[in-house]
Amino acid sequence: MENLSFWIGIIATVAFAVTGVLAIADRGVDLFGVMVLGLITAIGGGTVRDLILETPVFWASLPIYLWVALAASAIAFYLEAFFTQPQIYRWMLYLDGFGAALFGIQGADKAWNMDFGLPLAPVILGVITAIGGGLIRDMLAGRKNLLMSHELYAIPVSLGCIVYVLILEYAPAYTTQGAIACMLLIFGFRAAAIHWNLRVPKRFITRSR
Repeated sequence: MENLSFWIGIIATVAFAVTGVLAIADRGVDLFGVMVLGLITAIGGGTVRDLILETPVFWASLPIYLWVALAASAIAFYLEAFFTQPQIYRWMLYLDGFGAALFGIQGADKAWNMDFGLPLAPVILGVITAIGGGLIRDMLAGRKNLLMSHELYAIPVSLGCIVYVLILEYAPAYTTQGAIACMLLIFGFRAAAIHWNLRVPKRFITRSR
């Protein structure tokens, strides 16, 4: 499972970096800027999580994540026309959603195993792991971030992390099965949002001043 999780994480890192680069393609960023923003998208969330947990950042012992993210960002820069094809881009969004599911549950699990701020902090850090890099990228690129775009992204991750924490608390014997189930829950929710273009409802009533 650990080996499988590693390779899934590598694939997810590629997806995060590529979709991160494509998200700022209209900003006219040069190659260096693209690689920086792609790297931040791919590893930013996990880095923030580890800093909060006051533990060595994950890529310090696994620098392959850095190299993979940088390489994927450069490839996306030069092959933007390929990755922006509707079908290819949709598949990248699905991979990105699966990566968010994996990283979210990994983040929640790491915080839980360190007994950090139980029971709420593991949920928060799971969400930060999944979407933190994208939020930082959007702020640096001057884009509307995920939390402001009515996109169903953070909600599926939050729901999956909440369910996983409940399993850790009340059914710890089923941690592995629970982790898999919660990842599938997040991915299924996110995949449905991509397939049917589902959005978070906007408020219906605007207050008059």
